[in-house]
Amino acid sequence: MDMYFGFVVLEGLLAVAIITTNLLVCATLCLHKELRHVTNYLIFCLAVADLGVGALAIPFTMVLSMGYTMCFYTCLFLTCFPLVTTQFSILLLLVIAINAHLKIRLPNSYITYVKKGRVMVLVAFCWLLSLLIGLSPMMGWNRFRQYAEEASNQTVAVSSPSERIPFVVLARDLPYTGFLSKVYPGPLQNFSDSGIHDGHLGRCSFTSVFSPEYLVYFVFFTCTLLPLVAMLGIYLNLFRVVRGHFHSQVPWAAKRGEIQTARTLFLLVGVFCVCWLPLHVIYCVQLLCPRCQAYESLDRLAVLLSHTNSLANPLIYALRKKDFGRALHSVLFHHLLPWPRLRHCCCPNPKVHPQT
Repeated sequence: MDMYFGFVVLEGLLAVAIITTNLLVCATLCLHKELRHVTNYLIFCLAVADLGVGALAIPFTMVLSMGYTMCFYTCLFLTCFPLVTTQFSILLLLVIAINAHLKIRLPNSYITYVKKGRVMVLVAFCWLLSLLIGLSPMMGWNRFRQYAEEASNQTVAVSSPSERIPFVVLARDLPYTGFLSKVYPGPLQNFSDSGIHDGHLGRCSFTSVFSPEYLVYFVFFTCTLLPLVAMLGIYLNLFRVVRGHFHSQVPWAAKRGEIQTARTLFLLVGVFCVCWLPLHVIYCVQLLCPRCQAYESLDRLAVLLSHTNSLANPLIYALRKKDFGRALHSVLFHHLLPWPRLRHCCCPNPKVHPQT
């Protein structure tokens, strides 16, 4: 119980920090017109995805960590949403890498063809693709039958109804369950004391509704590793070209800012790998070595690390980009702080960070 409580507290604090920092990033980009270019528009979209992690994905994860008994369809919805935000972040990082590559390698074509409207259409396509990938378990790639069988076994083993159902969300309360009931037929047994179908009830967790093959072969190998390898290739090729031309050609001296931005974006990709790969490695071990001992504390630590990525993104960009960091400082101390005395103490010279 202490481990659950500590995990929930850490997740709650992390959610508050993620929401605060990413809202600050969004406010900065809205208030400072000089920062409104294509790269920062993509950073804004990434901050919106991180806001979804802090506001919805982390609370859903906190509910899943309690191991409540839920209707299968409710549990499936709670577990699908974090996949959508994660997949959108991956696709958006790939778009950011391609944008940096075009901006440095093909500056003339970049100015001609890369426009805000086209980029926003590409971002919308990334959202659509992320929804299709993240919600694909709701179309049939799930463990409904195993979930129902485990629930039936638990019903036989448990004698007290209060122990059997600590928390239940009924299927009939959800608008889409009529359709899903037809898609996923299963054995239905009635509770003797309540009349609720226990074939739809079970202990909800991230792995109880997703098949291991889906998490490893589709989500990890196909939808995560392939984009990350593509991003790694783009940045390595970019830095190789820059290294060969930076000192030999005069025009490259004007691109120092773009090179610094590319390094910052590459750092974002590296942090993403560090934060998310441990969780995917755990899923791989669970699939390839089902007899290996599982450590629940290690699983929770990996989940916390994955959510930390949504807090690291705005911090890295603010620390590495001086103009963005100054604008962030200006918004925080000139627009958001309500106390003039505290504002004067933190930023006594308003000329250093003028309001825009």
